[in-house]
Amino acid sequence: MTARQLLLVNGPNLNLLGTRQPEIYGSTTLTQIEQQVSEAAAEHGLRVRAVQSNHEGVLIDAIHAARADCAGIIINPGAYSHTSVAIADALTGVDLPVVEVHLSNIHRREAFRHHSYVSAVAEVVIAGAGPRGYVFAVAHLAGRLS
Repeated sequence: MTARQLLLVNGPNLNLLGTRQPEIYGSTTLTQIEQQVSEAAAEHGLRVRAVQSNHEGVLIDAIHAARADCAGIIINPGAYSHTSVAIADALTGVDLPVVEVHLSNIHRREAFRHHSYVSAVAEVVIAGAGPRGYVFAVAHLAGRLS
């Protein structure tokens, strides 16, 4: 794989990070997370294209576009983890390595959050590590791509 770019996908309501339920999601903003991911990627000679949307189709279109110029995908699908077969299918269809990230440990939360359709297609799932989980995802993909 010659592409040296990662796609960072954040789903619904993650634009509210830093103010939305900080007792669960922490006080780090999405902008700060994107910056941390970009810095971690740069240490490995990688670039990052970040997309966040509250609309499923926008996320699917971004995943499809990654086929052209990305070597891997880091995704926090938010609530779409538990509901979107379409996002899981898109990830399968692009045939890129996928790391799923959740700020909180979804398995310690409400029962409906325990299942993720994305987990079934991700090669790695990181849950409960807070914003560091995204950096761990970069490290995994960088190691896999080297």
